[in-house]
Amino acid sequence: MNDLPRGFRGTGKTAFGLALTAVMLFPVYWMLNVSFTRDQDMRKSPPDLFPVDGTLDGYRAVFDQQLPYLGTSLVVGLGTVALTVALAAPAGYALAKLRPRGGGVLSFLFLVAQMIPGIIMAMGFYAIYLQLGLLQSVPGLIVADSTLAVPFAVLIFTAFMSGIPGELLQAAQMDGAGPLRTFRSVVLPMSRNSVVTVSLFAFLWSWSDFVFASTLARGGAYEPITLGIYHYIGNNNQEWNAIMATAVVASLPATVILVLAQRYVAAGVTAGAVKD
Repeated sequence: MNDLPRGFRGTGKTAFGLALTAVMLFPVYWMLNVSFTRDQDMRKSPPDLFPVDGTLDGYRAVFDQQLPYLGTSLVVGLGTVALTVALAAPAGYALAKLRPRGGGVLSFLFLVAQMIPGIIMAMGFYAIYLQLGLLQSVPGLIVADSTLAVPFAVLIFTAFMSGIPGELLQAAQMDGAGPLRTFRSVVLPMSRNSVVTVSLFAFLWSWSDFVFASTLARGGAYEPITLGIYHYIGNNNQEWNAIMATAVVASLPATVILVLAQRYVAAGVTAGAVKD
């Protein structure tokens, strides 16, 4: 292999990477293909690799039946983002720059919190919400989903804010700014990449959550899209074009957000790994 020309080796690696990517993305393509396939063509052997006689019936069914679920997921996702950033950004600033007593232990606890299985947390929330009357409510889902995002978010904010030059904070203090004003006017604007990263992951976790949704919101007036897909599969297990169309529509918001925010995510995740 080492005797091959360098350009040939590079082309071979590229071809291998493209082939591996195609294999990994084939289920996504097949989901799109089935979403446009007519019911009478579902059992063709061999199946059509392209929707030759495509139909939009599946997508019509989505917009007729799934929009309330999508709206609930959007509200819960945005609420989770707002709550996560509001809690995690000040905590990360305190751990990175104010150096509170016991900060190391607190950071370790945030790491441990990410290892707790979601079903255990869901059962704990169920017992609490039953007493507080928050079952089957949007605020209850927002708080529950935030518990998944906040520990990760605090660690991201701490790593990023640790790299902010201390001279900038000292200059703000010399101008009469207190810790809160310094955080709001200096630290937070400089932490844009980490804010975008945290917001993206918080939204994705909330959007794709099924454990909290099925435990805390099932049967209520406001159910997220994960439960909508679950109910749809149970009630329409033969209408695969509609089921796959629902999956496609549910994937679009997360995909669009990820594509738009990818450069901020790369900078936010690697923050603190290299010192100037």
